[in-house]
Amino acid sequence: MSYAETYASWQRDPEAFWMQAAEAIDWVKKPSRALFADNAPLYEWFKDGLVNACWNAVDRHVLAGRGPQYAIIHDSPVTGRTHKITYSELRNRVASLAGALRAKGVEKGDRVIIYMPMVPEALEAMLACARLGAIHSVVFGGFAAHELAVRIDDAKPKAILAASCGIEPGRYVHYKPLLDEAIEIAHHKPDFCVILQREMEVARMVEGRDFGWHSFQYGAPQADCVPVEGDHPAYILYTSGTTGQPKGVVRPTAGHLVALHWSMKNIYGVDPGEVFWAASDVGWVVGHSYICYAPLVHGNTTVVFEGKPVGTPDAGTFWRVIRDHKVASFFTAPTAFRAIKREDPEGRLLADYDLKSLRALFLAGERADPATIEWAQEKLKVPVIDHWWQTETGWPIAANPLGIEALPVKIGSPSVAMPGWDVQALDEGGHPVPPGTLGAIAVKLPLPPGTLPTLWNAEDRFRKAYLSHFPGYYETGDAGFIDEDGYIYIMARTDDVINVAGHRLSTGAMEEVLASHPDVAECAVIGVTDALKGQLPLGFLCLNKGCNRPREAVVAEVVALVRDQIGPVAAFKRACVVERLPKTRSGKILRATMAKIADGTAFKTPATIDDPAILDEIALALRGLGYAGG
Repeated sequence: MSYAETYASWQRDPEAFWMQAAEAIDWVKKPSRALFADNAPLYEWFKDGLVNACWNAVDRHVLAGRGPQYAIIHDSPVTGRTHKITYSELRNRVASLAGALRAKGVEKGDRVIIYMPMVPEALEAMLACARLGAIHSVVFGGFAAHELAVRIDDAKPKAILAASCGIEPGRYVHYKPLLDEAIEIAHHKPDFCVILQREMEVARMVEGRDFGWHSFQYGAPQADCVPVEGDHPAYILYTSGTTGQPKGVVRPTAGHLVALHWSMKNIYGVDPGEVFWAASDVGWVVGHSYICYAPLVHGNTTVVFEGKPVGTPDAGTFWRVIRDHKVASFFTAPTAFRAIKREDPEGRLLADYDLKSLRALFLAGERADPATIEWAQEKLKVPVIDHWWQTETGWPIAANPLGIEALPVKIGSPSVAMPGWDVQALDEGGHPVPPGTLGAIAVKLPLPPGTLPTLWNAEDRFRKAYLSHFPGYYETGDAGFIDEDGYIYIMARTDDVINVAGHRLSTGAMEEVLASHPDVAECAVIGVTDALKGQLPLGFLCLNKGCNRPREAVVAEVVALVRDQIGPVAAFKRACVVERLPKTRSGKILRATMAKIADGTAFKTPATIDDPAILDEIALALRGLGYAGG
């Protein structure tokens, strides 16, 4: 069946489509139907079924004969070690941890915070919670104590599972002191903590509250899987909110399992038993969906990578992992490839590795600029698939579905809407705009299985943030357009569409032009306040390693490029060269923060920032251009 036929079959009968997809999941009690619309516009999926996520991710594969297959490969260039865990071993490890948690009083519906680096125990902690029906909330390892405390107060966990430290190139991140401080700050106190002591740093334990990972489990009977209702939350994942108070995205168990399982073959094109690698972190939604749950539910081997695209030890580390573990399908962020391209623009390190196992590269997390996609296509000689989704959605909204049909690639577009998604570009009044016209990207309700039904303890905030602006639609917060063929183009966050003398312009379109310059490794465009035109664009350029040309020449050339390719309407006249751009730990560029620095308005340093010192460098560069610079 082609993509068009598959999408049409969903449109004709969404209920039948999703009930058929649900057949791939093991149910304790099958649901009577797929969609429950009694509480619209708050929709629920497979609500009256009974299911367990850990059973579907682990136990059933052991029963089906996959016990000897590797479930997890932990590849840690920062420690120089690789550790492989079979499905049988994973089942025993998860059942043992779940049993110990149950013996300490963790039950269905209790919350457990997980604060860990990229180690297999992080996945085991998630699965142990799912085994008991406890609701896990993974907090990115190394988040500051205040941010962790905010999440402790919102989720009110019975227990916290953490590690003594994380490892970054050249330094350790001391998790345990951050955890201790967060618990001290928080009003809510967990009953107990379980600490994975890593040999490179043994943390101080609080007597009576803290337990060692292995001694905690000693003597506790293994736990069986607890059936939960289809709408029971599998987890809460906090995403940044505009008010400074993080939003707790709720992920319901059954829809999550059905959608993720469907996506592995149909979107990513992998079969059970093959190796799938998402180079992200368990603290982000990619880590939840495509490091932990989707590959394991589908019967794949998942790679847990503790390293960086460059510096551990060099820009060839991704190629080594793909070669060593025979990765079939690889998923990472465009920013990772931009870092590799900047360090090794000619791709010389690729010659050292045999990548014949690799069939496709998927990019998501931020706009994949054409220059990065073209570089990856040329060097890897495999399809490079940009696809688009969000923390809130849990799985792709738009993609090129390799397992159904490889569609023609249109560089700059994450391709087409997947079954379940009716995507529209709307004007301010909520009316669809003509093909090719920039608008707010929204999804007609109901959203498909696996998406957020609400925010944790914040239904009013959920309605206001996502449903109120365009009644009958989910507001994505992204701006873009849809072409005549139905290909979706995500050009910027709605906040990043700038208004230059009454013209609504996409910063993403300008960034595409800047990134096409041969000396530019990475770039960002922001809108700065202008008394005459309202806003003017300002570019930031990071140059390729080894580029010795005068900076002024590169700036002049990119200004000319924008004028030539977008036109004088863009009013793009200024850019500066910087060594690096401020980003979140997941690789998103902090454009809004940069704009506030330029305008001299007050801002709060984002909790997710990778290195706060970069903001000082940006402020210095802006002062050099005559802006307020903080």
